[in-house]
Amino acid sequence: MKKHLPLLVSVAVMCLLVSSEVLAGPGEGGRLPYESWLNNLRASATGPVAFAFGIIGIVVAGGILIFGGDLNGFFRTMLVIVLVMALLVTANNIMSDLFGTSAEIAVAPLCHAAGGAA
Repeated sequence: MKKHLPLLVSVAVMCLLVSSEVLAGPGEGGRLPYESWLNNLRASATGPVAFAFGIIGIVVAGGILIFGGDLNGFFRTMLVIVLVMALLVTANNIMSDLFGTSAEIAVAPLCHAAGGAA
């Protein structure tokens, strides 16, 4: 144990000295061959056109389910699937607009010594 103590202390010091911005930075990904078309698909499924279709889908599917009368099970199931997909797309856009698409950790302003003015 005593021979490993300097190594453990140096690792602990290095962990404390690592910048917090490095640890909280956004990931760049592994540059896998399928990431580009997945990013394009995500951008297409969360854009303004998808948001408009989501709102239209919620209104139409909800209206048919409420005022549709006697629907068979298959048609009702398809409407519920459309409604859920529209809610997911719309909720994704609303949450992105309200809270941003990724985590952001703001850097605290530097404090001046002895209460100096900023």
